[in-house]
Amino acid sequence: MLPHIASAKTKQENLLYNGGLLTGLSKPLPYKSIPGFLSAEQLTPHHDAHYGGALRGYLAAEATLQSSIHDGTSLNADAYGALQRARVNKADSVLLHELYFDGMTTTPHSPTAEITAAIKKRFGSMDKWMADFQACAKSSSGWATLAYHQLNGKLFNIPSDKHATGILWMASPLIIIDVYEHAYYTDYKNNKTQYIEKYMHHIDWEIINRRFKTTG
Repeated sequence: MLPHIASAKTKQENLLYNGGLLTGLSKPLPYKSIPGFLSAEQLTPHHDAHYGGALRGYLAAEATLQSSIHDGTSLNADAYGALQRARVNKADSVLLHELYFDGMTTTPHSPTAEITAAIKKRFGSMDKWMADFQACAKSSSGWATLAYHQLNGKLFNIPSDKHATGILWMASPLIIIDVYEHAYYTDYKNNKTQYIEKYMHHIDWEIINRRFKTTG
């Protein structure tokens, strides 16, 4: 699920992407820890090893495939398929991690009016959406996403057990929680439920509303 870029103007003014798929470099964490939620001991290896590792994997697969195309190097079908799948898997992991890290805040605040109205229209109330989103996250072994679909204008809570599965094509991710064990085990052990509940209080709604505005 790629962040939607409706036009060059949207890209430049509202969703200027400066992440690893463009720069080849890891985006730094916007915080060292999130007090009361995630410690530095939890966040640092998650960022450096898992996000950074995904970026390194993407760059390696991308380089090999591009070299094969431009140099005319022949790859057998199995090797080619494995590289293509690895590139997609790692690219999705990079994007999802960036959206996850950027979408949290050390200073909890309330949702903005625009995204609140959209959520209430689709789910009936913020409480009902939060309950459904948490259920979605608890049911997933990889990611849970609130996404806006470009074609029917509806919001969806989407569980994804792997980086490249569970995708709703042409849906723009707004809120993303990582529910792989590596995202919470240092701080919460096997208490996934507590991690998900606390996450709900550290969503950066200003960022989410900005993402939502780019979907129109």
